[in-house]
Amino acid sequence: MARPEQVLLLEPQHELRFRGPFTDVVTSTLKLANPTERNVCFKVKTTAPRRYCVRPNSGVIDAGTSINVSVMLQPFDYDPNEKSKHKFMVQSVLAPPDMTDTEAVWKEAKPEDLMDSKLRCVFDMPTENEKTHDMDSNKISSLSKSESSTLSMKSMAAGLDDGDVKKIMEECKRLQTEVQRLREENKQIRVREDDGLRMRKSTVMSAPHSSPALRVKEEGLSSRMIALIVLFFVVGVIVGKLAL
Repeated sequence: MARPEQVLLLEPQHELRFRGPFTDVVTSTLKLANPTERNVCFKVKTTAPRRYCVRPNSGVIDAGTSINVSVMLQPFDYDPNEKSKHKFMVQSVLAPPDMTDTEAVWKEAKPEDLMDSKLRCVFDMPTENEKTHDMDSNKISSLSKSESSTLSMKSMAAGLDDGDVKKIMEECKRLQTEVQRLREENKQIRVREDDGLRMRKSTVMSAPHSSPALRVKEEGLSSRMIALIVLFFVVGVIVGKLAL
């Protein structure tokens, strides 16, 4: 049984073109349009999967909408004998109204429900004349940019007289002096901060050495108090005996 005709509209219809020299990624855009009133599931396949990066390579196209598929050819050494080996196929199937899983739709699809379109790859290599033209164009562009930059600098310099140049030089010297002054102030602030930090450290380190002296003084006061209490007790006992 013949397969049904492809419902998706492809642009381009028959071939994907890639322009060399293929030293960098070359991208070709494939447009897929769904003119029907039903959603359509699609897949994009290639005979050389390692040479291409396809985004997106599968998905669902809603009714009456379209998507762009980017086919990115990776850098490679061009071989004219290999160009006929690169082909693409766009496979599609009508999505059921109650679809929840795209992969299940592909697994359950019957061969007679699948639709496909084939595209061949065309590699355009620039001729020697085109290469020379591109190189000349790049050189002319570079020269024009450098010349315009030189002219703009000359025009700016021509617009300044000797007085303006002198003012600019004096302003540069003043700014250099100001920068040097700020550096010196910053250096002095750092020195003062370092001195204060050293003083705080020395105070903290000397504090524990003074504590034994304080303890000795406190112990001396305690001994004196005890001696006075004992003395008052003895005097009290003697006075009590004399009174009796």
